[in-house]
Amino acid sequence: MTQDQVLDEFRAAGALLEGHFILSSGLHSPVFFQKNAVFMDPQRTERLCRALAEKVRAAFGAIDVVVSPAVGAIIPGYETARQLGARAMFVEREQGKFQLRRSFVIKPGERVLMVEDVVTTGLSSRECLDAIKDQPGDLVGAACLIDRSGGKADIGVKLVSLASVDAPVYQADALPPELAALPAVKPGSRGLAA
Repeated sequence: MTQDQVLDEFRAAGALLEGHFILSSGLHSPVFFQKNAVFMDPQRTERLCRALAEKVRAAFGAIDVVVSPAVGAIIPGYETARQLGARAMFVEREQGKFQLRRSFVIKPGERVLMVEDVVTTGLSSRECLDAIKDQPGDLVGAACLIDRSGGKADIGVKLVSLASVDAPVYQADALPPELAALPAVKPGSRGLAA
């Protein structure tokens, strides 16, 4: 699947939005990937995650376990694991830190891949990877559907993306006038009250 085909899947799902968005990182952007509009279509999700699994196999070889950060990456993590013939797990926050819970166990020697939905700064990815590194398995790398940093996000391991775009981001106090003129919307889940 080409990068244009990936972006066309997001457009067809109404998931490639333009406006003024406050991202989970706190940065502002005129572009937002509303991935849940993609993930509510099982066939579209399967197509994208099958293509991601193919890239993962080519980059890392066999994978035993896929771990994703909750909540947004659970669906693509599960479907990518299914396409790889691997087990799927997710980390979730406990006292503010990502941890494996719910009887999820990574065994010594298992080859582990972290799968994200969309990477911007890489913060959630790094936090998820830290939780994986606390386990006895062998972390081989990471993968995501969309790397909106254009390859600039440093997560500490090799990151394979299905599409890499350089979507502009801005600090709140450094918005271009055309973006500042639009009302800001915060569609992400980080920071929502428990």
